[in-house]
Amino acid sequence: MKNILYILLLSSQVFFAQNSFETGNKAYQKGNYQEAIRAYESLLASKKESAEVYFNLGNCYYKVNKVAPAIYNYEKALLLNPNDIEIQNNLKFAQKLQIDDIKDVPKVGFNKVIQDFTSSYHYNTWAWIAVGFSSLFLLFFVGYYFSQLTLSKRIFFIGMFVILFGLLLSVFAAIFEKQHYVSDQPAIVFAEVAPVKPEPKTDAADAFVLHEGTKVYIQETLDNWLKIELPDGTEGWIDAGNVKKLK
Repeated sequence: MKNILYILLLSSQVFFAQNSFETGNKAYQKGNYQEAIRAYESLLASKKESAEVYFNLGNCYYKVNKVAPAIYNYEKALLLNPNDIEIQNNLKFAQKLQIDDIKDVPKVGFNKVIQDFTSSYHYNTWAWIAVGFSSLFLLFFVGYYFSQLTLSKRIFFIGMFVILFGLLLSVFAAIFEKQHYVSDQPAIVFAEVAPVKPEPKTDAADAFVLHEGTKVYIQETLDNWLKIELPDGTEGWIDAGNVKKLK
């Protein structure tokens, strides 16, 4: 009986998710962007998130000139599907609506080389690549063990070492990318105007001011204050209520 109830509950959730997604799509196609926003937001509120939902929601907010929500949802979509060209392009269009023009200072050094390599895939993808190498290693080991010819044994033996290298490399990449994902804490400024202080005090003079849609990186939390870093390396403290975390 419990299994039947669970199946019915799961089926109803899937139906609700599909229905809300289709409702949002139809409303968007008709130009009813506010209705589409409500449909997509209700879908996310029920914990049914996906890159497609965030992407469509970002498009809706872009159409109604809501800069921060548009950028926020495109960024959320990229977290789930980082290699999607269409999401990347739409995010660039939305970023052109920002007031703040902050240059991204490129990082250099060996750590940058490693990051460029590991960021080519999500850490889950690296984990599946490692599983694939493990399966290949097992197949080559079986081939080596049962092979009767000297040449084929050598091929399988050398192949095992090559595959083992790929396996270790993919495991390292998965671990490194996972650690970077956890330590990297981006957020989007949602306040129309957000003063940034040199220290976490309300009465401190403004160091500079940010505007909606700007992406920042959280370094530290103190009460209701967040220490942030901008892509150009500038740091400061901002009221936590002025930003929305992406993770």
